[in-house]
Amino acid sequence: MRRGDRVLIYMQNSAQWLIAYFGALRADAVVVPVNPMNRTDELHHYLQDSGAKVAVCAQDLAPALLAAAPGTALEQVVAATYSDYVPADTPFNVPDWLRAPRIEVAGCTAWQAALDAGHVPGAPQATPEDLALLPYTSGSTGLPKGCMHTSASFMHNVAGLALWHGIAAGDPCLGVAPMYHVSGLTHSINVPVYAGACIVVVPRWERRLAAQLIEHYRVVHASMAPTAVIDLLADPQLERHDLTSLRRIGSGGSAMPDEVWKRLNERMGIPYIEAYGMTEAAATTHNNPVDRPKRACLGINWFDSESCVIDPDTLQPRAVGEPGEIVMRGPQMFKGYWNRPEDTAAAWVEIDGRQWYRSGDIGYVDEEGYFFMTDRLKRMINASGFKVWPAEVESVLYAHPDVLEACVVGVADAYRGENVKALLVLREGAALDNEAFSAWARERMAAYKVPRVVECVPSLPKSPVGKILWREVQDRENAAR
Repeated sequence: MRRGDRVLIYMQNSAQWLIAYFGALRADAVVVPVNPMNRTDELHHYLQDSGAKVAVCAQDLAPALLAAAPGTALEQVVAATYSDYVPADTPFNVPDWLRAPRIEVAGCTAWQAALDAGHVPGAPQATPEDLALLPYTSGSTGLPKGCMHTSASFMHNVAGLALWHGIAAGDPCLGVAPMYHVSGLTHSINVPVYAGACIVVVPRWERRLAAQLIEHYRVVHASMAPTAVIDLLADPQLERHDLTSLRRIGSGGSAMPDEVWKRLNERMGIPYIEAYGMTEAAATTHNNPVDRPKRACLGINWFDSESCVIDPDTLQPRAVGEPGEIVMRGPQMFKGYWNRPEDTAAAWVEIDGRQWYRSGDIGYVDEEGYFFMTDRLKRMINASGFKVWPAEVESVLYAHPDVLEACVVGVADAYRGENVKALLVLREGAALDNEAFSAWARERMAAYKVPRVVECVPSLPKSPVGKILWREVQDRENAAR
């Protein structure tokens, strides 16, 4: 391997993930973190686009990776066995796939064999401005794009988050956020290591295992998506666990419903600290002050960062309280999309001689400098000329005692243009009376916002970090037209 070579990491949260990550950085390589749920076609894109020469993966995922390799620059694959780092007598309810014994995978070098070789990298040459990370965006429009981050751009948020959340040496932190995602790269890896804290690794979200680990290790900090918090609070056995060590729970990526925010505060006595950012910003551009957070709020401007709200068409600034597109700038912003100069140029806009990143999110800022998001720029329902922001409706629906999860989309209507449709996942044993539900909703929101169509579903599609994929739901509805 040479300075600047790309190394793809493809596995669940694990000790091997951490070792591979810091090993690649020590070798002056560039880490390409990949979702372990991806399969051959998706992997082929990541390999081909990044030009990765080396990949480190879990042994059960190696066949998919090898099948994706033809036509790419991939030369070496290291296959890891999770059970190498899981004690046989562990007292925790770990899943069977974590206990699977080591197997030989043709075409791969075994993890232990790579360690036993005893190779030592040369003297480090990387500088703070060298490319270090190439995480890919979700690819909601077109193929996923690699976001170029240097050590400096990522380190800005790592140091800031450790300070913001008061993480100190020895503090047990729950490594539950997926390590391949920017949220996991910060909260599950870099922030604890930077602070000298302890990482309690959760391989994949399982509420019982998470509760066991929090109680046993007296975890103080956890970055958990709203859906994980909802699932944890819905566990009928939660009262059996002592979770009083937790002093901070928060995350970004999707809004925490107001009713769930209240339930968490009542159950654990702590607020949910919401943050805001994106892959292009190394996870964070806004965060809520821990001593005075606001509900359903993105937070205030991050360290050394600026943001404002503009009219997305005229680029003129919006007044306090007026919705518009949120744009931002700061030292944590990415250096561009890998090999995509046109996409990079389109992502930025010049205002008063300065470059601002266009988030594509609609929101507003209040008189105290707190930012709020109403929805994505293109996620708006036009019902008889009235604009309906789905996230606002979803927040209300979460307050219904029978609703576990909700996703609101627009459906075509010959008269109104669009109707509001709600897809609901109900709590166990619940049944919904549509007429009573409509009456309940009308008491809590304007009539034009009330879902005209309600569908109960067993589950909603989610990203690996627990974010409900509203665009996928909307695309299904569009296709059904």
